[in-house]
Amino acid sequence: MKKKVIALEARLKECNNVITLGVRPNFSDYSSTDAKRIRDAHKIYYPSTFYAEILNSMGKHTFPNYNTYTYAQDKIKQTALFTLLEIPHPKTRVFYGTRQKSAILEYFRFPFIGKIPRGSAMGRGVYLISNTNDLSAYCNIATPAYIQEYIPSDRDVRAVIIGKKVVHAYWRIAASYEFRSNIALGGRVSLEPVPAKMIHLALHTALSCGWDDVGIDIISHKDEVYVIEANMKYGKEGFRAAGIDYIRLMEKMIEDEEI
Repeated sequence: MKKKVIALEARLKECNNVITLGVRPNFSDYSSTDAKRIRDAHKIYYPSTFYAEILNSMGKHTFPNYNTYTYAQDKIKQTALFTLLEIPHPKTRVFYGTRQKSAILEYFRFPFIGKIPRGSAMGRGVYLISNTNDLSAYCNIATPAYIQEYIPSDRDVRAVIIGKKVVHAYWRIAASYEFRSNIALGGRVSLEPVPAKMIHLALHTALSCGWDDVGIDIISHKDEVYVIEANMKYGKEGFRAAGIDYIRLMEKMIEDEEI
């Protein structure tokens, strides 16, 4: 085994070829030995959002790369990038302030989706808006309002891209009482074959956006496929269901210098 690599966040702490140092916002709190390890490392793994920017300013490589961190849990920036790159994405619009919010129904018809655009994950902060009461309640808690067309489906695909390849893709099927397919909200993993066009779209999206560790959510409707959003902190349920050892996978990708 080659020399061990350095990580800050705990995501790879079980990997035998990784030394995890922890995230200390006061850099002076690192021991002199660990501070030297960070300074001397060619690449820092999972540096945290805080250190990703700092290390990028130094010109030091990280995994995930800095670009991946800048889009984490920011649906507004993701949508702008998808639109710019012409990646198929449900009709989406952001409305700032009371005046703009009052115009939502000029652009969308019920039902549609409202999301908390920053910081939300695991399906929380996603609302199915069916009438004016729903819309009023959503607008009271969401600033800005992030509105997306509703594409009816009881399932979506989560494709995980690590480095430059899709390492796993699986279906997430919503519970009978839910419109969201998130596992955290009662959805289940299905290992039925995922169509090649969905896998290709996921990889194209990750590579085009410059993301090297991401779960891309894709939905299919009337023979069309759409990227819903990107998740930089994805769950491991799909890996476990498929019998994929995530830790061994990451060890090997590090050993093979794929990441």
